[in-house]
Amino acid sequence: MAAATLVVSLLMSGLTFWAVNTIQQDARLNDTRFGRDLGLLLAANVAPLVGENNRTELARFSHSFYSSTSSVRYMLYADNDGEIFFGIPFSESEVQNSLTIRRRMQLPENYAENQEEPMVRQHITPDGEVTDVFIPLIYNGEHLGVLALGINPNPTVVTSSHLTRDVTIAVFISIWVMVILGAVFNALIITKPIKELLQGVKNIAAGNFKQRIDLPVRGELGELILNFNEMAERLERYEEQNIEELTAEKAKLETLVSTIADGAVLLDTHMRVILVNPTAQRIFAWDENEHLLGENVLHHLPDSVKVELTRPLYQLASGDPPAELREGAEFRLTLPDPSNRTVRLLLNTVLDQHRENVRGIAITVQDITREVELNEAKSQFISNVSHELRTPLFNIKSFIETLHEYGDSLSELERREFLETANRETDRLTRLVNDVLDLSRLESNKRYHFEAVEIVQPIEQTLRTHQLNARDKGIELIQDIEPDLPPVLGNYDLLLQVFSNLVGNGLKFTPAGGRVAIRAYLLDPAGYHQPVTHVRIEVADTGIGIDPEDQQAIFDRFFRVENRVHTLEGTGLGLSIVRNIIEKHHSEVHLVSEVGVGTTFWFDLAIYQENAPVLAEIPLPADDAVAPPATDLAPDHLVLSQGLPDS
Repeated sequence: MAAATLVVSLLMSGLTFWAVNTIQQDARLNDTRFGRDLGLLLAANVAPLVGENNRTELARFSHSFYSSTSSVRYMLYADNDGEIFFGIPFSESEVQNSLTIRRRMQLPENYAENQEEPMVRQHITPDGEVTDVFIPLIYNGEHLGVLALGINPNPTVVTSSHLTRDVTIAVFISIWVMVILGAVFNALIITKPIKELLQGVKNIAAGNFKQRIDLPVRGELGELILNFNEMAERLERYEEQNIEELTAEKAKLETLVSTIADGAVLLDTHMRVILVNPTAQRIFAWDENEHLLGENVLHHLPDSVKVELTRPLYQLASGDPPAELREGAEFRLTLPDPSNRTVRLLLNTVLDQHRENVRGIAITVQDITREVELNEAKSQFISNVSHELRTPLFNIKSFIETLHEYGDSLSELERREFLETANRETDRLTRLVNDVLDLSRLESNKRYHFEAVEIVQPIEQTLRTHQLNARDKGIELIQDIEPDLPPVLGNYDLLLQVFSNLVGNGLKFTPAGGRVAIRAYLLDPAGYHQPVTHVRIEVADTGIGIDPEDQQAIFDRFFRVENRVHTLEGTGLGLSIVRNIIEKHHSEVHLVSEVGVGTTFWFDLAIYQENAPVLAEIPLPADDAVAPPATDLAPDHLVLSQGLPDS
């Protein structure tokens, strides 16, 4: 505003002074013309008097002319040497009587005696501006001297010029006085609300949405303050709503992160922990009470992990990682504590919304111990199956080629022996293929039909099937079935396969003179007056037993025990098939074993209910009912009350 006022005032002043200057220039021009014409007229009248040296008449005429006009300030007559011999308002006699020096006229430098035209100049005196006119005095062609006239400026023009100048100065001063008054008014009336608004805007920008401005201002500024208060109130409500939504989203995110199966650790660019879920704490053996947030993660990682991750983490945090880390990095490490586990660590950068700057690093921790074990078991299974397939195939091919080439030269007994060997090897291949197919079918989504099954029937059929094998090995088969057992809900063929696998395993790992028994009885309920809902089945042997460290993995696919008493026999699929079948019956298979004493496998089957849907999920017995089997593993007590039924 001050700048605009300054520009306007300078412009107005400039225009005014330009006008005054123009008027003064015009006045000077008029004074010049007037002085030249007046000088020519006066010179024409006095030149004869000067030529005749008639000083008296010259003085009378000059006084008369000087008295009749106010435009002439002085009249001076000088000879060719510049000496003044008469002048008004003084004369030579007066000068000579009052002064002892002689007065001379200082002619212009460019004045020449042969110049016939008057010469005009203007100069400033203490009494104002004067126009000097020098007119040569020529009479009868003779140059007699110079007449110098001093012409006063036009008084009307001078007055007008002075008035214009005074008015301009007054206007200029008035404008600045008004500007100063306006600035004071602005400071007192307008600046305070604007300062309040500015402070309010700063508070809003800083997140203080409770800011309000309470000033009694009217007009547009008052409306602006009112709108500001409304805006602050809406922002406050919006912030409260957003905080609630953000809190809810944060709670959802924390719940999601805390419940995912993989471990998650979020770091900032200084390696400080921002977020960690319970899975990561469990994998890295971090105490739940240990304060990790805000701590450098490298101070808490296991040594094996720290050695591998320190350099990649700092490279990712720098924002310019090498090419192999730009799309993330994967590490596979082994953690010895608290148990020997294999983990996969995935490193990924967290970028800002423009995907330009690194804001943090996300570490995903996956426990792949089970995967590694399965892969190892699969590799071992493939190796074993390859060996199992190659050996019988080689034997079959060898005996058949021998029969084909030397059949005529072999005796009947030798040919029969070769064929029996090929047949046994074929059965061996068939069992291997059947086990693989059975397990694949059980692990598929196939649905089986469940119905009422008299449990004694598959048990007796299993024992009859293995009776000859048990007799050849010198092992006694026992069945102990509680009388009048109700039918169970199950699939006959699947239960028959369970009994066959369990009894077959018992015969395989029980030495001669041992016993294998199947027991079935009603499971007593946990509390009094509770109905009986399940039948318990036990398959016990007096074999070599299973080490405690192997009992957890005995039901896994492709797992086979190899220790001081076991050898790598079979495919490692039998017990895995048993577990899958029992799970199809919505139950679980358990075992109790002691090395050198024997092993007992047991599971519970639900009693068939007339009106219950046969494909519905069968409830398991209460936890109190899942008790160890009643069969004593001691060899002296394993023989139960009944022998085998007649075949």
